[in-house]
Amino acid sequence: MTKTTNNYSAFNDLNLSNARDENETYEAYKKRLKQNRQILKTYFTVGRDVFEQMFPGGVGEALKNSAEEAYNENEKENTKIK
Repeated sequence: MTKTTNNYSAFNDLNLSNARDENETYEAYKKRLKQNRQILKTYFTVGRDVFEQMFPGGVGEALKNSAEEAYNENEKENTKIK
């Protein structure tokens, strides 16, 4: 019987450390901690398998994509105003 391994990393590209970085503002630090708590709560609530279905590329990729979408929407709104 062969053993299959799953190389899924849900928290790749995330800083889950409770320590504040050198160049991180206090506001960004508090926001990151709150975001980490919400992500971990979701992970422990739904479990690894469902979390992998929700975020197939990991949470870091999903956050990056949502930030890009928000930026693009703001750019569209700014061009409509002008």
